[in-house]
Amino acid sequence: MGMLKGANIRIPAQVLRIELGWRTGPGVPDVDASALLLAAGRVRSDADFVFYNQPTHASGAVRHDGKRPAGDGVTDTLTVDLGAVEGAVGSIVLAASADGGSFGRVPGLHIRVLDARSGAELARFDSRDATVETAFVLGELYRRQGEWKFRAVGQGYDSGLAGLATDYGITVDEPRQAPVPPARTAPPPAPAPAAPRPAAASPTVPLRGIPSAAAPAAASRPAGPGKVTLTKNAPTVSLAKQGGTSGAMRVNLNWQMVRPAATGWGRRLSQAMASLGGLDLDLGALYELSDGSKGVVQALGNAFGSLHQPPYIHLDGDDRTGAVESGENLTINLDHIRDFRRILVFVTIYEGATSFAGLHATVTLQPQRGAPIDFSLDECTVQSNVCALALITNKGGDLVVQREARYLVPGRGVGPQRAVDQAYGWGLKWTPGRK
Repeated sequence: MGMLKGANIRIPAQVLRIELGWRTGPGVPDVDASALLLAAGRVRSDADFVFYNQPTHASGAVRHDGKRPAGDGVTDTLTVDLGAVEGAVGSIVLAASADGGSFGRVPGLHIRVLDARSGAELARFDSRDATVETAFVLGELYRRQGEWKFRAVGQGYDSGLAGLATDYGITVDEPRQAPVPPARTAPPPAPAPAAPRPAAASPTVPLRGIPSAAAPAAASRPAGPGKVTLTKNAPTVSLAKQGGTSGAMRVNLNWQMVRPAATGWGRRLSQAMASLGGLDLDLGALYELSDGSKGVVQALGNAFGSLHQPPYIHLDGDDRTGAVESGENLTINLDHIRDFRRILVFVTIYEGATSFAGLHATVTLQPQRGAPIDFSLDECTVQSNVCALALITNKGGDLVVQREARYLVPGRGVGPQRAVDQAYGWGLKWTPGRK
């Protein structure tokens, strides 16, 4: 069955065949499938990365089987035995990397989850919005209340497989670039043929096609001013003045938990938060458009929004741990600035804790064209399960970002989203929801 980005489905089979497929043709990059086994959102070691150069996990739970032709296309296949997955592993990220170009040049990219025994298709997700990305998380298998589910993710990385891998805790061994002899000027070198894949893995994972640290970075966006940091004393910034007037802007929340002071209610709270593997934090946004329409983009209720039609805001996926640097990301389409009146970005605790106490977080807004904007959240000192992160307001055709970092305490019987609504006067009607 075809799935929308962000949707999830129960997986009843134990042994799965994961097929990553695409159509071939002139100029189409080669694509490789890979899997990352995560405990609390990160790999435990480089051995938890299964790909062409490290084809079998030590547990035997995940195996990279390789490519085969399929009509006018190719599939790269993984086998996953859910019964053999170690108890500490909470999810398996199913990813792809493009060699020799971006995923915008890969037609028909999709992922299928099949029952390995019967061959029945259990889930399918087709990626249709790739552009400059050279690595993609297409889906993930994850445990939820004693059973396995599959979620269609569709999150891209323009930093390639190296960026994806390092986000999940992999140590990447980047090849060094040989220096050019100073005594002569050499013509531009011809493209080097692809190196054969080594048969054995090393403690650090060598990845194909990663530029060396000495190589100049690709010019993915025009040069602009440096990073902007918002503080309590300087809490606002104009996107226009920073060059962020078009393209996509990604909003990322990155955090880590520390143990609260072991006194009073803080000690009781630290006990409640002892297991980070069960902590589920959700990034979301309230929006109000220029035509007066209002709504919410969030994982709860699968309200993931849309980037190219109203509300022009999209939540990339639902990270259930909060431990992944690339975690949950909101993308805002700045080509539709005139359609926005205001956007409030917030984060809630879905399960696993009762307060943000002990949270140390950084919020980063990265326009496609313009300087990144970031700010830190102050440590929570109240019993809060919802935090208003940033308010983005349209002022005369310019979006102004204001750092909020405001922890709210909902009243009795009031949900966290409704508490945000009440604090900022959105006026939405709320009903209970699940994901």
